[in-house]
Amino acid sequence: MRTRLTIFNQKGGVGKTTTSLNLGAALARSGHAPVLVDLDAQAHLSSILAPAASSADSLFAFYDASQPLRMLARPVALGGGAGELIPAHSELIKVDTMYGKGPHILNQLREGLDAAYARAPGAAMRPVLIDCCPMLGVLSLSGVFAAQRVLIPISTDFLAMRGAMQLENTLRALEHVLKNRVERRYLLTRFDARRRMSHDIAAQLSERFGAELCTTRITENVSVAESPAKGKDIFSHAPDSRGAKDYAALLDELIDSGFWEVEPVVREPESDAMAQAVSESNE
Repeated sequence: MRTRLTIFNQKGGVGKTTTSLNLGAALARSGHAPVLVDLDAQAHLSSILAPAASSADSLFAFYDASQPLRMLARPVALGGGAGELIPAHSELIKVDTMYGKGPHILNQLREGLDAAYARAPGAAMRPVLIDCCPMLGVLSLSGVFAAQRVLIPISTDFLAMRGAMQLENTLRALEHVLKNRVERRYLLTRFDARRRMSHDIAAQLSERFGAELCTTRITENVSVAESPAKGKDIFSHAPDSRGAKDYAALLDELIDSGFWEVEPVVREPESDAMAQAVSESNE
């Protein structure tokens, strides 16, 4: 599961979906074909890339009708390359009340990803990004169980930092269930070097989390903020922007540090054709 990464914070508006989108795009740009899983009933990631026409076309069908994940995945254009999206739907909000919080439901996503994206002979494992909702419930816990590797975006404000502290307590509690430590990294987003608060929060997080705080910071950037409204990732919208450079640097840091294992691949000619076809279909 070192190829899977869950993006989570118990606070909304910190850049979870933006980070999922742009890390996926950074991967696709480098020749990989990432799988993005939208676990948020608000379906923001799906609305940017490929909204589900109905709940039967979304991740909800995996829980409600045991639909295999590969049947729900759809090709999407990312960073000039291609990947897949397993889209969310507002019906996902029912999962907590319908199925409770037993071990079966919490492990279902992990088992579904195992079945859908098992290693093919001679092929690299597909990198998977899981975008969680900010609520602590079945869906977000399923994301943690599926990856056991969590990236926690923290915008440079007090409430986002408090949400990260709450999540740290949650992850510690889960270690008794998972029988091992959930690996995590903390990521500063919306960092504005002109604001003293940004530096104060960075210093507090560095003191609290040490080497688990990413050295890469996602700076406050207009292009990052406006790209989702155009249905694009940062590399497709503004490839020369500071935001694109930040997310490229973040991907390099996560891989080079060994936190996220992304196997090298050689892009086949048909992959380029697929990326072109997806891009044209979204224009």
